[in-house]
Amino acid sequence: MALIDEKQSVKTVIEAPSVGALSKEDVEQLELSAPTFPEGGLQAWATVLGTFLVQFCGFGYTTSFGVYQDFYTRVYLTQPTSSAISWIGSVNALLVISSGLFSGRLYDRGHFHLLLYGGSVGKILGGLLLCLSLFMLSLCKPEKYYQIFLAQGLGAGLGAGTLYVPSIAVVSHYFQKRRTLAMSIVASGSSLGAIIHPIMLNNTFHSRLGFANAVRLSAGLVSALLLLACLLMRPRLPPAQTHPPFWKSLRRFARDPPYLFATAGMATYTVGFYFPLFYLQLDAITHGISETLSFYSLVILNASSFVGRLSPGLLVHRLGVINMVTAAAGCGAALILSMIALKTVASVVVIGVLYGFCAGVFVTMMAPLLAALADDMGELGLRMGVSFAVVGIGGLVGPPINGALLTGSFIWWRPALFSGLMAFVGFGFFVATLFAARRKNAMKARLAAERLREKGAAA
Repeated sequence: MALIDEKQSVKTVIEAPSVGALSKEDVEQLELSAPTFPEGGLQAWATVLGTFLVQFCGFGYTTSFGVYQDFYTRVYLTQPTSSAISWIGSVNALLVISSGLFSGRLYDRGHFHLLLYGGSVGKILGGLLLCLSLFMLSLCKPEKYYQIFLAQGLGAGLGAGTLYVPSIAVVSHYFQKRRTLAMSIVASGSSLGAIIHPIMLNNTFHSRLGFANAVRLSAGLVSALLLLACLLMRPRLPPAQTHPPFWKSLRRFARDPPYLFATAGMATYTVGFYFPLFYLQLDAITHGISETLSFYSLVILNASSFVGRLSPGLLVHRLGVINMVTAAAGCGAALILSMIALKTVASVVVIGVLYGFCAGVFVTMMAPLLAALADDMGELGLRMGVSFAVVGIGGLVGPPINGALLTGSFIWWRPALFSGLMAFVGFGFFVATLFAARRKNAMKARLAAERLREKGAAA
């Protein structure tokens, strides 16, 4: 179904339903007017690798917070409630996603490298802030909640968030037809990070190294990989010479129904999305499952997510971007609800494998979905920034609400039910996005056909 697999592709518009037939000359004229992309090359794939490493160090670390949630709750922060501890991870997730509101705008104006590793005196952004915050986390003392919140919640979240949108958007400079494949590779970086970081942290937290040295070791790995990423990534296209006022752009976005539905869908789905990521390990331990398997529950989930993030590159041209997002959201919502029944080793493994795959597909398709809905690639950074800022609110409120519903008695069915229902609301918005995008594409195709006929008649 040719809905909006790659929105910039003229061919997709031509194939939309309810369009009068165009002549071969008309089609060729439309295709010649479309922007060209290298679709590969050394610098293109180097940029993909660099962005892969950014995702490994940024969002991959954020989605590993379940290890910290378990360790803080049982060992390091025993006085605060589970809900209070989850605020650390949820604020981090909010800033990772929502910092794109300003970093996307700066990216559109040509400040890509400033966002990666800092610029003028007094400005420490992106990679430097993330690395510094992780090293500061290693200095935080037991039961000092405010220290950990400032270092991990605010500092690391803002640093990773400054990198997030620009690093994803720059990949779109090199790919159009193969954009989803490139984005799939990029998104798999966070899954690989969410496999490596939990293994590393779980084994070092409970060793002779202790919390401080374990975090320093982790921070050193992140610092080395981010330095390599900064050397690999390069923007290809110059920034736009003119930029519409911020509020004017927002008003235009607000009149774009597919974009609105997609943003609402991602925001509401994200309220429930983090429940398995933050609480699966703790859930398994409190149900009497061995610590060895419980420690690897997140590894199982994220290993499956790694496969899920690579699969869209193989399937999207046949199924379509929105179709894949909608299917992943629906299946993921059902699996979140199924955590009500989590009590055995088999249930942990099955839920981890299936939910990890769906979550991987969903996260991978977020950026291609927004790119496919964008009317102007020069505004892609701002579009992503605005959308992710709203999505970040879902990640902010979801885990603390789950922690409050869980209580100190660990009543697991309540947060599972809440998260599953919110995910199903997001699924409904994606269904609405599907129909709104189909209607918009049909209207654009009709207008394009009419303009070509008028131009032909005038000639």
